[in-house]
Amino acid sequence: MSPTTTTPTAATPLADCQNQQDHRHLKIDKVGVRGLRYPIEVLDKACVKQHTIATFDITVDLPHNFKGTHMSRFVEVLNAHGRLLHVDNLPSMLRALQKKLHAHSAHIRTEFPYFIEKEAPVTKSKGLVDYVARFDAEAYGDEVSYTVTVIVPVTTLCPCSKAISDYGAHNQRGYVTLSIRSSKTIWIEDMIALIEASASSEIFSLLKRPDEKNVTERAYDNPVFVEDLVRNVATRCNAHPDILWYKVEAENMESIHNHAAYASIENQRDAVPPLTQ
Repeated sequence: MSPTTTTPTAATPLADCQNQQDHRHLKIDKVGVRGLRYPIEVLDKACVKQHTIATFDITVDLPHNFKGTHMSRFVEVLNAHGRLLHVDNLPSMLRALQKKLHAHSAHIRTEFPYFIEKEAPVTKSKGLVDYVARFDAEAYGDEVSYTVTVIVPVTTLCPCSKAISDYGAHNQRGYVTLSIRSSKTIWIEDMIALIEASASSEIFSLLKRPDEKNVTERAYDNPVFVEDLVRNVATRCNAHPDILWYKVEAENMESIHNHAAYASIENQRDAVPPLTQ
């Protein structure tokens, strides 16, 4: 150690660079941590805890006069709320972020794989199918808003291909992304079921030959363009009494083209009330 180097002691406080003044007069809208992986427990519709691993993005705003935020405090807030993730936990996490970091706004995005056990349509063979679920919660002052998103793989069969071909029709896997805001809690399982009912066929992880025949013929009897797919989902969302806002996107990974087909619909049916703790 150099003779001129000083070692901080209990009587020598460590420098807090984040609290230094910044003179550029530029407020930062979002600052925090991204890509933080954390083991969580999620309650499913049957009120059974499902263990999974989530990726968190946690941010707050930063006033123009502060040089930086305290990154460790984001992880502290997450740790303090335990491992049970539920919509009821998010408002208190946002409030804790606002208080601990002296912020006006706070934002939490968490994304995780979500598994559902499904039976094959004929043999009833069981297998797990994985979906992507995402929660977005934002607090601005006293108001909190909440959005839930699911990404669901489906099968689509081309109506045009079926109409012009002497036999067969091209089909492909599609991905539907549905985001909603609602007046009441809508379970992830119900959102997935709404999407799967809108496609040519749902996806299964385990199919025997009788099941494969059933799924293939089901898709052939229910051809949908990507436009049909988003309209089918939107129609069901419009009919749901608790969905106030939604955005549905569909992307078909075309089997006879080297590109994907895409469509999207967004609709706000009513003013979305704030989520209060």
